[in-house]
Amino acid sequence: MSSAAWGSLIAMPSYNLVIALPTADRSRAYAFAQALGLETPGELAEDGVPEPLRVQLNEQASVMYVPTGGFGWITDGRVTTEPGTSECLLSLQVDTTTEVDNLIGRVDAAGGRVSSGPEQKAWGYTGTFTDPDGHLWEVIVSAI
Repeated sequence: MSSAAWGSLIAMPSYNLVIALPTADRSRAYAFAQALGLETPGELAEDGVPEPLRVQLNEQASVMYVPTGGFGWITDGRVTTEPGTSECLLSLQVDTTTEVDNLIGRVDAAGGRVSSGPEQKAWGYTGTFTDPDGHLWEVIVSAI
C-alpha cells in the first residue's frame, strides 16, 4: 500500500453492539434462541432463564431481550411498537447457504414464523423470520 493510501485511512473505534428488544415472555424468547442454537450465556434466574437474557451473536454483538414492562424504564418511557410492526431488520450473516436453510428450517418449531423462505436475491441468499415477539430477522449469505 502506498504511503498516500496509509495517510487516508481513518482509525475507527471498535464498539461492542448490544441490541435491546422488548419481549412479552422471557421464557418463550429463551426457548426460541435455544432452539435456533444461539448462545445464551449467564446464570439462570429463578424462572430458569438467564438474567439478563442475552443472545450472544459473536464476540462483539448481542441481543438483549428486556421484559416489555421494563423496556420503558430503559428508554425513558418511549412507547414500543405494536407486535407485527418492524422498525429494524436484524441480519445474521453466515458463510453457507446450508446454514441459511438449516436456521430457517428450525424457526417454526422454535416458536417463530418464517416470513420468506430461503431464496437467491441480488444481494445474497436469504430468508427472513420473526421471533415470538414479532421482531424481524434475516439470515443471509451476502453477495455484497
